[in-house]
Amino acid sequence: MIDLPARDARVVWHPYTQHGVEGPPLPVVRGHGAWLELADGTRILDAISSWWATLHGHSEPALVEAMHAQARQLDHVLFAGATHEPAVRLAESLLAVAPEGLSRVFFSDDGSTAVEAALKMVLQSWVHHGEPQRRVFVALTGAYHGDTFGAMAAGDPEPFFGAFAPLLFEVRRVPADANELARAFDELGERAAGFLLEPLLQGAAGMRVMGERFVQAARTLCTERGVPLVADEVMTGFGRTGELFACLRAGITPDVLCLAKGLTGGVLPLAATVVTEELFACFLHHERSRFFPHGHTFTANPIACAVANASLELCRRRDVPARLDAIGRVIREELRPLEHDPRVRDVRQLGGMAAFDLVVADADRGYLSALTPDLRRRAIAAGVLLRPLGNVVYALPPACTTDDEARRIGTVMRELVAGMD
Repeated sequence: MIDLPARDARVVWHPYTQHGVEGPPLPVVRGHGAWLELADGTRILDAISSWWATLHGHSEPALVEAMHAQARQLDHVLFAGATHEPAVRLAESLLAVAPEGLSRVFFSDDGSTAVEAALKMVLQSWVHHGEPQRRVFVALTGAYHGDTFGAMAAGDPEPFFGAFAPLLFEVRRVPADANELARAFDELGERAAGFLLEPLLQGAAGMRVMGERFVQAARTLCTERGVPLVADEVMTGFGRTGELFACLRAGITPDVLCLAKGLTGGVLPLAATVVTEELFACFLHHERSRFFPHGHTFTANPIACAVANASLELCRRRDVPARLDAIGRVIREELRPLEHDPRVRDVRQLGGMAAFDLVVADADRGYLSALTPDLRRRAIAAGVLLRPLGNVVYALPPACTTDDEARRIGTVMRELVAGMD
């Protein structure tokens, strides 16, 4: 197994990786709890939940057992014209805990497809309502919503998607400011299709925290303008902000709620686009052509749904949102010495997320900063897996992380700043 990176280098193309300059990938052979083990026996603390997905911890026994039990009974069946108990139970359970007013669950595969489905639903609903000119979404500056074409269009083109700009549909971008959002709606008028946001916390934009009042104001503005609010909770869902959903923390109900990552505890790919009955009903018609033409081979895969049901039960039984919030507070306390450090600004925490920005030259800011590989390397050498977003150093560990492990994460984050001298 030691030669795994060499074998990998000959045959694999990794996501979000510049193979021309980056070092070999970590040869991970197993994971347990908050820890990953490498081929040489080195253990590394997974402080980012393996891209924000691992919710309860690696190889969580309850999820592994749910996966095995379901695989022995029904591994897969098409979801067009068929159904199965794990999917129905999962839909029922999600609707029971989602913001009040959502009533239908559309399953897909990952965060990008959850958002893609949401955008297509909204656009097609306007066509059904006889307003096809409503095709301009409003989204936040710096937004990231996925890598499929609709999700790319909704996200900010830079630094990822500039090459695809000629093929992306029009989107109006605004900061997280209610006046700017109102102005965008006023200028678009009857061209406005809806508003898409990551509520309370923008992840890939640099762990930007926004106030609950803005999310509440956005809900009010969307209601007044008669356009849907689409909440992308692919990252923030399942306790990451200290509540099961960020929308619940803000006290609002979106028209569309996009979920993935933690839906299965990070064990298997599964996503859900949860909508109001009003949106579902506008596709009901005697003409078959008015159906929603979207679907995936592995939509509502029974094994993934079974694992998601087990994960939701763990969220309830262990009060995962509260535990994540406690972990975030422990890390935040370890970062307190940085509050007056001139090399650092905006030490922040929301739920299980703790972060700060390194004060650097403009050229070293942003996702493509040359700082990133070195910061990542130094953190791994200290035994903690971090993946800084340019000059933004953050942690978002799984709920199984102990207080001692959380303090270790905070310590390593501080040491990264000391190493800037």
